[in-house]
Amino acid sequence: MIEGRLALEAALASPYPVCSVLVLSRRLGLLDRLPIPPRTPVYVAERDVIGAVAGFDVHRGLLAVGRRLPLPPAEALLSGTELVVVTEGVTDQENVGAIFRNAAAFGAGAVLMSPTSSDPLYRRSVRVSLGQALRVPFSRLEPWPCALELLGKMGFVAVGLTPAPSAEAVGDAARALRGRKVALVVGAEGPGLSPGVLARCRAVRVPMAAGADSLNVATALAVALHRFSRLG
Repeated sequence: MIEGRLALEAALASPYPVCSVLVLSRRLGLLDRLPIPPRTPVYVAERDVIGAVAGFDVHRGLLAVGRRLPLPPAEALLSGTELVVVTEGVTDQENVGAIFRNAAAFGAGAVLMSPTSSDPLYRRSVRVSLGQALRVPFSRLEPWPCALELLGKMGFVAVGLTPAPSAEAVGDAARALRGRKVALVVGAEGPGLSPGVLARCRAVRVPMAAGADSLNVATALAVALHRFSRLG
């Protein structure tokens, strides 16, 4: 499910086919500048009808249905980029959406997920990502965590984000790894990365003021992506 104009715009520029569009009558003008294929059905309805169809009332007056595609092999995604994001057990759909939005903003070429990470094509994740979950390629890494060895085989340094005081500061790590392929690995709120995953990573932290416990996973990732990004 795709909510809102920005997400629909991203979907239309993505590989995912848009099967149909449902729009609030007073917001029909939102579609004027969108490249909706001529044969794609567009349905116009009032708010109560859209709310009944959607099952919720927070839909920004515009809904669309897309068709899923098979996941690409992780090797193929790694071969085409020098910066990727890896998630372990990230199940909060809003965090997943924010992770994809951050990945797009800072030029990460792909997001690779553990089997226990939530589906980025979940409705809320697509919305929070502003549709970037449809544009940033993603796949699963299995079996977990052994599949992380693929990163090293493909020339990537796995950098695990952790608030542990003993971890290396993110700025120092970014300078030391300049010119290297990097995979930024993040865990869920609370538990963070598991010991088995951290053991396979270069542990890195975002320095914070005294008394601060930790950052939201998507926020910490944004800081790290900014440091490792090659956008100049």
